[in-house]
Amino acid sequence: MQLSFVIPAFNEAACIEACLGAIAEAVAACQPGGADEHGVAFAAEVIVVDNNSTDATAELAAAAGATVVFEPVNQIARARNAGAAAASGDWLVFIDADSLLSAGLLADVLRLIAAGQHVGCGSLMTMDDMPPSARWMLSTWSWLSARLNWAAGSFIVCRADAFAALGGFDEALYAAEEIDFSQRIKRYARKHGSRFTVLRDHPLHTSNRKVKLYSTREQYAQLWRLMLRPRKALRDKAALGVWYDGRR
Repeated sequence: MQLSFVIPAFNEAACIEACLGAIAEAVAACQPGGADEHGVAFAAEVIVVDNNSTDATAELAAAAGATVVFEPVNQIARARNAGAAAASGDWLVFIDADSLLSAGLLADVLRLIAAGQHVGCGSLMTMDDMPPSARWMLSTWSWLSARLNWAAGSFIVCRADAFAALGGFDEALYAAEEIDFSQRIKRYARKHGSRFTVLRDHPLHTSNRKVKLYSTREQYAQLWRLMLRPRKALRDKAALGVWYDGRR
């Protein structure tokens, strides 16, 4: 079995080395004989998709041993699809560059794969130093994610053949592509007698940088625009500044 870790990265020089280091440590810990071994040997490749960065993201990723793929159009769905197209693994593990994979979470994924009942999974998330408004947003998302089996975009795992059959992430969407994908892969799973779930035991540690970079007013303004005109806003890059204005 081979896992392909796919990491979309736009100007992630500050985070990419820590992300890649965490993946390497988790992979080593989960191999037979490792601290979190699950009993089945597996291979792993790491693909970083340089999504038209202007910093040293690509150079740092290559120096760390990752395969670097270039995607010129700055869009998260395109970046993930470009990484998947370059992957050779049986399973795709999409993880954001500002997130840290733990051995516990990877072990949970490997046990799920070995059980043979799932076509993929997501994970709950955890963040540090959250103000009350951000904690409320994260708690609300976590409740929805667990209840509806919606994977957060920061961590999505799926079988490569299922991803191909679904046509990957919808490139018409500039945000919420993970919810769209979660809905489609759940339908695929039901049709093929399988399941898609959100793991809860070892939440993915991800960055709280948006909380620091954007004021509460800016965050709620973005949420309000999405609530008022969701279909149009999700297809309009200019309306999604919290994701695409380039702040790092």
